[in-house]
Amino acid sequence: MNLNRKFPFTRLRRTRSKAGLRSLVAETSLTVDDLIQPIFIKENLSGEEEIESMPEIKRYGLDLLNKEIEEIVSLGIKAVAVFPVVDEQKKDPAGLEAINEDNFLSKAIRQIKESFPELIIIVDVALDPYTTHGHDGVLDDKGDVDNDASLLTLKEQALVLAKAGADVIAPSDMMDGRIRVIREALEENNFKNTVILSYAAKYSSKFYGPFKEAVESAKFFGNKTKDTYQMAIGNINEALHEVSMDIEEGADIVMVKPGMPYLDVVRVVKEEFKIPTFVYQVSGEYSMLKAAIARGWLSQEVIKESLVSFKRAGADCILTYSAKEVAREL
Repeated sequence: MNLNRKFPFTRLRRTRSKAGLRSLVAETSLTVDDLIQPIFIKENLSGEEEIESMPEIKRYGLDLLNKEIEEIVSLGIKAVAVFPVVDEQKKDPAGLEAINEDNFLSKAIRQIKESFPELIIIVDVALDPYTTHGHDGVLDDKGDVDNDASLLTLKEQALVLAKAGADVIAPSDMMDGRIRVIREALEENNFKNTVILSYAAKYSSKFYGPFKEAVESAKFFGNKTKDTYQMAIGNINEALHEVSMDIEEGADIVMVKPGMPYLDVVRVVKEEFKIPTFVYQVSGEYSMLKAAIARGWLSQEVIKESLVSFKRAGADCILTYSAKEVAREL
């Protein structure tokens, strides 16, 4: 039998035969504009510190912060997300250091803006870096997170960060109603152009472990979890409800966190709302890939592959600890 005479006219391997052809027909592409680099800064630190559970990621003091930012900018990365490690002596049950206009994070924002005015600075609105108990809000007399009392402090924190020069305010606390409260406060105080990036679908995930070490908050949790305010890992319709509420309340961008275990959520959020949708490749995702690469179980290429999967699912931008590394390749 002459196989060629029976063979179909369509051969999908034709467009896979050369690298140039594969690029021309690529459905999903990854560029440096898709990447946001998270940075850890530590109060009273001179120089830098390794983070044991996050290979190649460090905490920086303000004396080295600009050097790190300069490298990030030189790679073409347009935005950073800054996470503070606050002096333990400044933490209290109410997280009041968060609303101090001259706190460590505000100083860092002003320092970055002075030298890199075009760089987009993203900062979280949540109280966990500032509370002795490590929760994202204030506690009531039963030890539970008080939603409405927390909103008052979160609103003031957002204003402090906007005044310091943050371009994007990112409420990560998952309190009900916080987007509306923050948006109204920003409007009333002439911060109409400050962007709100809502951690709209933030799951109560076990993939956050290395981050807790990085910001030195894990020690405060004890046996308590964040299950009463972060989302249950099995829910997707609830994620759509959360995103819908946050958009209605004034969010400009929404985010899904974590990333790879929740690609289905990224896809459905983007398809349903057509709003700028970010995703966070969280510390546990990063560290497990890095550990497998270090042991030779996976190749370095899996980092880029994982980021392409976010884009393919519908994400417009990715917060990833690999941003610098991937930007060099791109």
